[in-house]
Amino acid sequence: MSTAAGRSVQPRTPAPRAAAQPQPPAGPATGLPAGLLAGSRPPRPGALTVCMAFGHRAMLKIKHVPEQLFDVTAFPVMMTLMFTYLFGGALAGSTGEYLQFLLPGIMVMSVVMTTMYTGVSVNTDIGKGVFDRFRTLPIWRPAPMVGYLLGDAFRYTTASVVILGVGLLLGFRPAGGVTGVLAGIALLVVFSFAFSWLWTMFGLLLRTEKSVMGVSMMVLFPLTFLSNILVEPATMPGWLRAFVEVNPVTHLVAAVRGLMAGEWPGAEIGWTLTAAAVLAAVFGTLTMRLYNRK
Repeated sequence: MSTAAGRSVQPRTPAPRAAAQPQPPAGPATGLPAGLLAGSRPPRPGALTVCMAFGHRAMLKIKHVPEQLFDVTAFPVMMTLMFTYLFGGALAGSTGEYLQFLLPGIMVMSVVMTTMYTGVSVNTDIGKGVFDRFRTLPIWRPAPMVGYLLGDAFRYTTASVVILGVGLLLGFRPAGGVTGVLAGIALLVVFSFAFSWLWTMFGLLLRTEKSVMGVSMMVLFPLTFLSNILVEPATMPGWLRAFVEVNPVTHLVAAVRGLMAGEWPGAEIGWTLTAAAVLAAVFGTLTMRLYNRK
């Protein structure tokens, strides 16, 4: 083929087509869909497994915000030193003798007052929308609440050990030995675990953290100070003594004090365990009803 300039132009030959790739035969899905479709659905986690997972979450929060341990370390030390040296000489004649009476009560006071932070934590997570995620998970419904309490049980134990250590340094000598001390701390942690259900209810019921703390203080101060923590009820007026003798904290203090002194006050221990069971049954039920409706 010639052009006007006399140059020949060869016609273009089309490029060869790539051979068609063979298509895979139709069959089951591959990749992620195959992994989802293959086999049976994984079993639903058990209640204990989920509770332990949420308890681990509570422990991780303490790890990342260690300032949360301030109320179970510095606060108990301050309370022990303050009441020992403030009232020891006036009430018992010497700080050493008063410490033998006071330390189990201060241990109970510090731990019981710490329980209110369970409700504050619940209220904080509700405000952040975390509980909306928990409600959509296919898990045992009370697990998030129980997880909070399991994490707080570590805080209660820590506070008890700190107070015991300070007391031993100051001269406290428990006649019950290691067995009595461990039994007293265990009874205190069990009661505090049950008592914390009251604050989970307030954490769900009230709208702000400040309101939870305000209501908690209104309940905790009469329960702790109007008891046998600092003085014997025999020195109180009759009308006040009547309240003190039915106060569950009074029976808890008497049980812990007796165990650490080498006694086994069966009536006080039974009364404390009964009160713990009632608290858990009543306020645990109310907490879950609020949780399911909120």
